[in-house]
Amino acid sequence: MNVKKKIACYCRVSTTEQNTDSQLEAIRKYCSNQGWEIAKVYKDEGVSGAKDDRPALNELKKDCLNQKRGWTAIVVFRFDRMARSTQHLLECLNLFQKHKIDFISINEGIDTSTSVGRMVFTFLGGIAEFERAIIRERVTSGIERAKAQGVKIGRPRAGFDINGALKLKREGLSWAELSKRVGVSVGTLRRVIPALLKTHEKGHALKP
Repeated sequence: MNVKKKIACYCRVSTTEQNTDSQLEAIRKYCSNQGWEIAKVYKDEGVSGAKDDRPALNELKKDCLNQKRGWTAIVVFRFDRMARSTQHLLECLNLFQKHKIDFISINEGIDTSTSVGRMVFTFLGGIAEFERAIIRERVTSGIERAKAQGVKIGRPRAGFDINGALKLKREGLSWAELSKRVGVSVGTLRRVIPALLKTHEKGHALKP
C-alpha cells in the first residue's frame, strides 16, 4: 500500500486587498497531480516579503523543529512568496535541509529532493556569498565616501550595525523607528545613512 506524501504549503500576499486563493489553488492542483496530501497551510496576508519576521512564516519555521509535524516537504507557488532576497531564501533552505524537509517551488520547477534541485541549492549558496562580498565592498566604499565628505564614523557609535541600519532604512522605517531599532540617535543616522545609501542603493532583492 502506497502512503501519500504529506506536505505543507506557504502562501503570501503583500496587501490586504489581495488574497492567497490563486496561489493556494495552483498548489492544490500541483499536489493533486503528484498524488500528495496537503497536511497544513501557512498564510501571510498583507505582509511585505521584505520582512523576515512574519507570523505564518515564523510558525512554519517553528514547526520545522517538531519531528511530529506531520509533513515532510514545503511547497510554494514562487520563490519570492517565501523570500525577497537570495540570502533569506538560502537561510530558509538551510533550515529545511537541516530538518530533512524538501522544498518545492512550482513556478521555478525546483524540488530539492531531486539532484537538479540540490544543484540549484548549491548554486544559490554561491550567489549569496557573491552578493555578501559585493555588499561589503559597497559599504566600505560608502564609508570612505562619507568620511571624504566630512562625516565622522566611529565613537561614540560603538555597536552601530551599519549593514543592518541600511537594510532597515531601505525597508521604509522612519528615522525615529530606525533610531530605536539600532540604538543610535536620529541626528547620527541622518548624517551617516544618506551618504551610504548612495553607494548601496541597488541592493540584491529578488523580483517582487
